[in-house]
Amino acid sequence: MAGQSDPHLSVFSAAEVEFLAEDEMVEIVPNMKMGPLNFICGDFGPFRPQIATEVPLWLAVALKKRGKCTIRPPQWLSVEKLTQVLEAERDSPREFQPLPFHYVEISRLLFDHARDDIPDVYMVRSLIEDIRYVRFSKVESGLETISGRTHAVKLKNLSAMEVNIVRPFVVRTLQAFYKHDSPQMIQHPDTAANRPPQVADRGPRRDLRRR
Repeated sequence: MAGQSDPHLSVFSAAEVEFLAEDEMVEIVPNMKMGPLNFICGDFGPFRPQIATEVPLWLAVALKKRGKCTIRPPQWLSVEKLTQVLEAERDSPREFQPLPFHYVEISRLLFDHARDDIPDVYMVRSLIEDIRYVRFSKVESGLETISGRTHAVKLKNLSAMEVNIVRPFVVRTLQAFYKHDSPQMIQHPDTAANRPPQVADRGPRRDLRRR
């Protein structure tokens, strides 16, 4: 699969995509009483025992690690829902089922840090892997249809990780076709799409979440 064999084809690393996913909101059930937490990205709380509240995933994981809460898995992260998605993915060879944009990263973080909060966690993990495999197989099949007459590629409902792997490959393939068939269309071969991605240093951001 393009992007998996050559990590330089990806726009972001897997860790960077996961970092972006940590801003997704999830529901937690605190087991302690605590006032609001004030961060640059927003204020969360107050927290009361057994009263559910929404916080960013990175904060939910931080509280979970300290034994301060349980994390309620999203509704889509259940055996029933994922089974439906998997069946629909297999029945639709050219269509992708709608899933959260960061479904891969969210599920991975919850498997790593809150597996005890996920009912039937091993079955859920297996279904996620099956869904990923089916979707990547469909992506590969779609890429095989690209030819010199292809001017655009539309893949609806792809996730962040899937887009990250597919986009550089598609761009370079189309540019190769254009350069071969219509050289005048490529005035600057060393375009931004061909240059290594310039990713800003995101390291300090986690520290800046707090005031």
